[in-house]
Amino acid sequence: MGLSATAELLADGGAAAVSDDFFRSRAFLEAERVTHTLRLAGDRREALVPLIVREVEGTDRVDAISPYGYPGATVEGGGAAPAASGVDWAATGLVSVFARERLGGDSWLADARERSGVLVHDPALERRVRPRLAEQVRANERDGWAVDSVAGPESPTVDRDAFAAAYEQTMRRAGAAERYFFARSYFDSVLGFQPSWLISARRGGEVGAAAIAAVSDGVLHYYLGGTADAARDASPFKNVVIAMLDLADRLELPLNLGGGVTAGDGLEGFKRGFANGELPFRTHEVVCDPAGYERLAAGRDAGRFFPAYRAG
Repeated sequence: MGLSATAELLADGGAAAVSDDFFRSRAFLEAERVTHTLRLAGDRREALVPLIVREVEGTDRVDAISPYGYPGATVEGGGAAPAASGVDWAATGLVSVFARERLGGDSWLADARERSGVLVHDPALERRVRPRLAEQVRANERDGWAVDSVAGPESPTVDRDAFAAAYEQTMRRAGAAERYFFARSYFDSVLGFQPSWLISARRGGEVGAAAIAAVSDGVLHYYLGGTADAARDASPFKNVVIAMLDLADRLELPLNLGGGVTAGDGLEGFKRGFANGELPFRTHEVVCDPAGYERLAAGRDAGRFFPAYRAG
């Protein structure tokens, strides 16, 4: 069988892939410092994939990774998605591509790997909140905690500052990798997207927990959030989650709560306490240059890590 699609790499900062969805919005792609668009053209179908192209250290080769979250691609036309083996990758100059798919909808490339599930609240189904969590939310309300939701572009600087502080404190407590620490300007950029929201739990004027939520591909996504050190005992982030469920109900969109850091961990267990369904999280692991990939990965025991030559 012959090739069914051709691939080219556009050094346009992801501009060709920009859409009205958060994970392919100009605000998000600029925040993530996306460098290129992968254009995949086939029979009656074109996919535009935002990517970050990276040098492979110690070589003259490059590979690519999608930005964080669930960016997928902007897809036009009604043709079937090609398999990676049916694409001519030569013109891209890439060794490999690791790309995260959007939630729901058709993939831009066939044979996506289902890595895990994300937990969702679907307004079309009966709301499920674990009774113990519901009681803790009510106790926080009796103790003076209140939650407000402000459109991202309209959110005041003081609330963005409070969010940034709570988020950083949460990442430090979790021992998160450097990748998950963002400059203050990053939050300003993503909150410039419409529709997005900054959702804050406060008591006596002090923000104890907050989250950013945004709409992409017909889903309301909980994107980033955290709890301030000073509010850990009360844990008002539970109240923030309830506010996100309420927002999803008003928008009549499913809410993506995400998953844990690892399957079955405490974070996943917490989110299960608010979820009534799941959606698959899928990725593409594409070897564009098999010979080059084998040379770079030779002698490495990478397990399931992709690309193997970046393991360890």
